[in-house]
Amino acid sequence: MSRSRLAPGVEVVAVPGRGLAVRTSDGQFLSVSTQDADEDALLSVLTGAGPVPHDESMNRLVKGFEQAGYLTGGTPPPQWTADRRDICLVGAPQLTRPLAAQLAALGAEPRTAAAAAAGPARLIDDLLDSKPAAVVWCLDGPVPDGLWEAADRLPEHGVAWLRCHREGWQAYVEPLATTPDDVTSAHIRARRLAATPAHRELAAYWRGPRTAGEPVRLTVPGAALLAALMADDLSRWATGTTSTAGLPASRRLRHIDLRTLTVTEHPVLPVPPTTPMSKKDG
Repeated sequence: MSRSRLAPGVEVVAVPGRGLAVRTSDGQFLSVSTQDADEDALLSVLTGAGPVPHDESMNRLVKGFEQAGYLTGGTPPPQWTADRRDICLVGAPQLTRPLAAQLAALGAEPRTAAAAAAGPARLIDDLLDSKPAAVVWCLDGPVPDGLWEAADRLPEHGVAWLRCHREGWQAYVEPLATTPDDVTSAHIRARRLAATPAHRELAAYWRGPRTAGEPVRLTVPGAALLAALMADDLSRWATGTTSTAGLPASRRLRHIDLRTLTVTEHPVLPVPPTTPMSKKDG
């Protein structure tokens, strides 16, 4: 049997008077029944320091760890695939700069595109000519009506589509769309209007104009958190890895309270094509 190591986030601790326990990646503690197997030999195997001895009890224990997903098998971590490295960033520099730094550190090749004076539709046409693997649009404010209408069709051209925006002290990271059947920004607007009794007020807020006092400033920690959430979504997409916790990236809307940096996830599904989405109502 090949050497294995404990998976990231999995740890084994010796509990006085109770033997060994596993702390899982979710933070739970599980007792290990070693029976007549040598605990020191088991720890040596689990750290990859030695091969599994030809011992029935040890083989049973290691197989149990493998079946539970607590061992890596010595495989290297997934790498950012070459055909998904070109990530085009659009929008507010206070968000695109930290996002670019995080993407580059993860193995991507981010680049920034300026919004076209001719409008968002022309910008999307220009982006498609350059054939990026993904487009990320970051707004430090609400989304104007129709701004992302053309970008919602990016997945139809094989381009992943991710976006975020801010509404006062609340920020939203929308689902990563990689196929034409995924959630778009238009779906998010329709779902949010349907979920609130203040749908007329929300639609008016999006349309503007809006009167405000002292402006809300996006802090460095807040921008870094938004960038980290989006970089993680893109990294998992580019490496083909998924998270076992929470909702799929293509089916979740994340709400961030910028005052406390608290993140909450909300499940969201595409709006069926037969459902009308009136621009007049938001």
